[in-house]
Amino acid sequence: MLSYVLIIFAVVMRLVPHVPDVTPLTGLALFCGAYLKRSQAIWVPLTALACSDLFLPTESISTRLSVYGSFALIGLIGWWLRSKKSISRIIMASIGGSTLFYLVTNFAYLYPTNMYPHSLAGISASYIMALPFFRNALVGDLIYTGFLFGAYAFATHVAPRLIERKETAN
Repeated sequence: MLSYVLIIFAVVMRLVPHVPDVTPLTGLALFCGAYLKRSQAIWVPLTALACSDLFLPTESISTRLSVYGSFALIGLIGWWLRSKKSISRIIMASIGGSTLFYLVTNFAYLYPTNMYPHSLAGISASYIMALPFFRNALVGDLIYTGFLFGAYAFATHVAPRLIERKETAN
């Protein structure tokens, strides 16, 4: 059930108006890798991405593959978190996921277009011009990752204790 709720959440958040590149997909991929069954850790974020892509403008196959591949790799970073969860590691994983996505997808977007020369200078220009989007993604990824991991920690650790205390006090 949690898988479907997460997919719906991610799809809705990608489709409602939002700051460019501020979506829950990196946080979702990390969370799924860290908490869901291994079989769900990759397909849940990719399903959310595919469902929302049905309503968004399409990209070239090479760029789309780089986006999907990036989120699959971010899910693997979530697997790394599975047995080593801490606030600092979750923050590092979120920053790492944002950086991985930025590096992979901006390289992939360079070659299907002639927007930049296909050279080291063109690659550099592509990465420099994408820095504002990277900033947005980094901030959004940290917020959504914190929200997902924090909400789960609250629901599984804090809320049950509060309910238990209230019941014992009565």
